[in-house]
Amino acid sequence: MVLDLREFVDSFDALIIAAGRNDRQVRAIAEEVERRVELALDLKPTRVEGWTTAQWIALDYGDVIVHVFDLETREYYDLEHLWSAAPVFRPAHQR
Repeated sequence: MVLDLREFVDSFDALIIAAGRNDRQVRAIAEEVERRVELALDLKPTRVEGWTTAQWIALDYGDVIVHVFDLETREYYDLEHLWSAAPVFRPAHQR
């Protein structure tokens, strides 16, 4: 899901939230995001956090921050609730 935060913060425009079932899936999703963004936009994240435990990996692309959680951590932090006033965009298969 994508949260459009342009009306709420000045430091970035959007959060992308994804989740995997375990640490291997979380790492695989984060790696694939990095690979596809680099191929499509020739852009690498300026900072990556959380790789060691892979409970929550954050990829900072400046205006867009990608968060890849394991399911338990995503539920605990519930970023969707924290930013509930922001417009939300979901992939068609999640609607």
